[in-house]
Amino acid sequence: MAYKYQIRLTDVTLRDGMHAVRHQFSTEDARAIASALDGTGVALIEATHGDGLGGSSIQYGFAKETEEDYLRAVCEVVRSSKVAALLLPGIGTVEDLKRAVACGVQAVRVATHSTEADISAQHIEEARKLGLETVGFLMLSHMTPASVLVEEGRKMASYGAHAVYIVDSAGAMLMDEVRRKVSALRDGLPSDVEVGFHAHNNLGVSVANSIAAVEEGAARIDASLCGLGAGAGNTPLEVFVAACEKYGIDTGVQLYSVMDAAENIVRPRMHRPIVTDKASLTLGYAGVYSSFLLHANRAAEQFGVDARDILVELGRRKVVGGQEDMIVDVAYAIAQEK
Repeated sequence: MAYKYQIRLTDVTLRDGMHAVRHQFSTEDARAIASALDGTGVALIEATHGDGLGGSSIQYGFAKETEEDYLRAVCEVVRSSKVAALLLPGIGTVEDLKRAVACGVQAVRVATHSTEADISAQHIEEARKLGLETVGFLMLSHMTPASVLVEEGRKMASYGAHAVYIVDSAGAMLMDEVRRKVSALRDGLPSDVEVGFHAHNNLGVSVANSIAAVEEGAARIDASLCGLGAGAGNTPLEVFVAACEKYGIDTGVQLYSVMDAAENIVRPRMHRPIVTDKASLTLGYAGVYSSFLLHANRAAEQFGVDARDILVELGRRKVVGGQEDMIVDVAYAIAQEK
């Protein structure tokens, strides 16, 4: 068939998917999933702790394996795709990045809040010096006007990013907003800097949002097998590829291969089904970072309150990634008001 669009896919099962398994994938799990993905046609396979390099901690949750063991396990089996890592300045450091490169990582995605691109300068510049494919990640983009996203994206491009992503970390966007923001970023960046889009499925529209992003000029899209990820998960890779085939979008990915990988490799390793339950739906409704869900559930149980009330209040306060300590404060305040 004649394709209308051509894009590159990044699979995030082994990074964002870590949130859904409490960061407990083993090196054996990592090898099995990476092997299944390699050769399917996905351009990049992202693999780190859910919160990126250096994320294994008491604050973000300890991983089952050391970072080096986990990354080496993935890099040892991947031959066709590139292996990428996520780095959040303030959690991960340049030294963490250098260790990841020593393990075999070939690309890095440097993530900041959508108004704080300036803190990515050191990491993006160092990544380019290390010869890495380098991507800027503007998280919680639903909180930021399109004009500001363009300004922040230009900063990342000026530091050396090959691509800049609009990231719907809360799964709070609908299609019109995606179109407006992706189009503005595409028009505002140099032509040689690609635009990407990363969706969460908390409102059940991640596939539709991702297709809308492609129509507006996004050349890179993120997805994960079985939609594994925080909250109601990411754009499910196998569903998105199938939809793209019907819609005329060339992903370069073999549909049956990713269907098999999802069904036979990832699904048996899932701790729970990825569903749009009341808590994850509230994430999208309130516009709260999807990785807050497990923390909110724990705080709700500790203080005997409704996790939805915690999430809505966090959204009202416009809490962003890195402010996880506020979850307990909010839960305590709600409990005191009872």
